[in-house]
Amino acid sequence: MSTLRIALLGCGNVGSQVARILLEDADALAARTGARLELTGIAVRSIDAPRDVDLPRELFTTDAEALVESADIVIELMGGIEPARSLILRSIEHGATVVSGNKALLALDGPTLYEKADAAKVQLSYEAAVAGAIPILRPIRDSLSGDRITRVLGIVNGTTNFILDQMDTTGAQFDDALAEAQRLGYAEADPTADVGGHDAAAKGAILASLSFHTRFALDDVYCEGITQVTAADIAAAKDAGFVIKLLAIAELLPRDDADGAGAEGVSVRVHPTLLPRDHPLAAVHGAFNAVFIEAENAGELMFYGQGAGGTPTASAVLGDVVSAARRMVLGGPGRTETTTGHVPSMSIDAVRTSYSIGLDVADQPGVLARIAQLFAEQGVSIETLRQSIHPAGDPGQATAEIRIVTHRATEAALAATVEQIQHLAVINSVTSVLRVEGA
Repeated sequence: MSTLRIALLGCGNVGSQVARILLEDADALAARTGARLELTGIAVRSIDAPRDVDLPRELFTTDAEALVESADIVIELMGGIEPARSLILRSIEHGATVVSGNKALLALDGPTLYEKADAAKVQLSYEAAVAGAIPILRPIRDSLSGDRITRVLGIVNGTTNFILDQMDTTGAQFDDALAEAQRLGYAEADPTADVGGHDAAAKGAILASLSFHTRFALDDVYCEGITQVTAADIAAAKDAGFVIKLLAIAELLPRDDADGAGAEGVSVRVHPTLLPRDHPLAAVHGAFNAVFIEAENAGELMFYGQGAGGTPTASAVLGDVVSAARRMVLGGPGRTETTTGHVPSMSIDAVRTSYSIGLDVADQPGVLARIAQLFAEQGVSIETLRQSIHPAGDPGQATAEIRIVTHRATEAALAATVEQIQHLAVINSVTSVLRVEGA
C-alpha cells in the first residue's frame, strides 16, 4: 500500500481534531482510500501552546514552508489571509492537493487560488468552509450540477442563530443572548465577524460561486448584521407568525437594464430576515446551521446539521482528504471549479422582497391614512398593519406603535418609501426595517 504524506497547518479547535482522527483512525482511512495517510507534521506558531488534544510533540514544527514542500496533501486550518494564502500557493506550486476551511480567504481571493490549482492540475477542496459538518458544497457542485439552482437561503452562522433563537424562545435582550453565547463558547470575545454578518457573507459568496458557476467575491455581497434587532422586533415578529433569522441569500434575478434586458444576474446578500414559522428554516434552533436550496428539477432541498465545532468541522475536512486521497490513488486530474460562464452580480436594489417596518407615531386622527397614501405614492402595497397604543399622562400626547408588512416590491422602491416616511410630521421615528422572505 502506498503512503500519502499529510501536512497540517494550524492546530486549533478543528486542527487538533483532524490530527487526532488521522492518527486514531489510520487503519480505517487507509482501507477507504487505498493508501496510508501519514501525518508528517503540524505547523503551529508555538509548539508549547496548550491544546485540548494530546498529540505527539515530535509532529509539531514552526517551519510551515518546509513542511508543505514535502507533502502530498496539505490541510490548511490556520485561518486569516496571510500566511495562509502564501502557504496554499506554495503547496500548489509543489503539486500538493490542498484542503482548506478558510472561508475568509476563499471569499476574498478564491479566484486566484482556483486558477493556480487548475493550472497545476491539483485539487483545492473546502467543504469545511461553509456550514461545518453539513455536506453542502459537494452536493451543490456534484449532485446538482445537472440541475439549475435558482435560489439558496442559508443559516450559516451558528452564533447569530443561537442569539436570535434565545431572543425568540426566552424573550432575552440582544446583549443578554450574546453574553450567553459567549459563556457557552458559541461566540468569540470579539463577536464582530459573527454579529456583523461578515462571517455569513464570506460563506454566502462561496455558496453563490458554486450554485451559479460564477466567481463571486466578498465585495459582491450586501451585508447587514443583527446588532439592531431588538426584543421588540422579535416579539412583533412572533405575534405576526414570523421568526427572525440571519440569512445568506443568493438568487437568480431578471435584468431589466438596457445592457441586460432578458438576461439574468445574481443577488448575494446577508441580512436579518422574517420567515413564516412554517418555513423549514424557521425550525433551525440553537447553534445549528441549515441551507435551503430551490432548483428547477430537484425542487426544494434542505441540508441541516452542526455548523461549527472542532469534531463536526473535522468531519468535513476528513471527507475532503479521503476524497482527494482516493483520487490520487486511482489517478486522474484534480476536481476543479464548475465555473462555466459569468452571471453578473446585481445590486440589492434589484431584489424584489417584502418589508416589515416598525413606526412610532403620534396617536391622532388621519395618521394611518397619511401613511397609506405615502406608500401608495411610492407604488408599495401594504399587506398587513398592526397598531398598539401607548397611553401618555397628558391628553393628546399618546403615541402608537405601528408594524407594517408590505407586499413584494423592489428593494429600491421600499427603501425610497422608508426614506420618505421618515419626513412625515406624524412619524416620531422608524424603529425597525426588516426584510421578509418565504411568505
